[in-house]
Amino acid sequence: MGVSIRSQMQHRASFLMETVANFFASMTDILGIWILVDRFQVIQGWTLKELAIIYGIIHIGFAIGEATARSFEKFSRMIIKGDFDRLLLRPLGTLFQVASSHVQVLKAGRLLQGAIVLCWGFYELNFSLFSFHTLVILLCILGTICLFYGLFIVQATFAFWTTDTLQLMHIVTYGGRETGQFPFTIFPFGFRLFFTCVIPIATVAYYPVATLLAHESLPFWIALLAPLSGIVFLFLSTQFWKLGVRRYHSTGN
Repeated sequence: MGVSIRSQMQHRASFLMETVANFFASMTDILGIWILVDRFQVIQGWTLKELAIIYGIIHIGFAIGEATARSFEKFSRMIIKGDFDRLLLRPLGTLFQVASSHVQVLKAGRLLQGAIVLCWGFYELNFSLFSFHTLVILLCILGTICLFYGLFIVQATFAFWTTDTLQLMHIVTYGGRETGQFPFTIFPFGFRLFFTCVIPIATVAYYPVATLLAHESLPFWIALLAPLSGIVFLFLSTQFWKLGVRRYHSTGN
């Protein structure tokens, strides 16, 4: 991981420019939400400062998850070239070896942008730093990181059967990021059901925050326990990875 980070920092100007580019590229998302709220005042009863909380959680979680799971996006190349066979000969677990092989620090721009939006919403809603609200938001961020990390593991695991990474998975990774930054009440029932029970993006961020802000009439313990679904999803994704490793038969060359 240290080698990966140092290699990206060799060209400091390039690193800074790409980080800044990531920051401003992700600004288009919050600008789009701001334009909608400016035109219609609220989105299903949610104000801009309330949406900023969900937005910040999703983008911070996604930025950390994507930056640390970058090696799983490139995993299909290891399968195609036969490099995964070498990992099987080493004493450490394959999941740990793949996970630690590459860290993309360029995602710091998206992380910073999400943190700024979250802090602005936190300030505008007059939340106290040492409060139940802060605890729930921190749990939501943790759950979101685990969820997206698990999704990248699932995406990589399919390469054991398909050789190449399924681009279809981008619907639930990058598409999930776009979906998660809006109130889930704007989506059809079937869509909400999928992103609650199958891919729990709504569970790790929307429902806890909606409970805090009284947009959903759910018990407060839901706000504490719901984000843990991201950790459960990450655990299940690691079991899926182990299944893929057991079915792996090498490249044959």
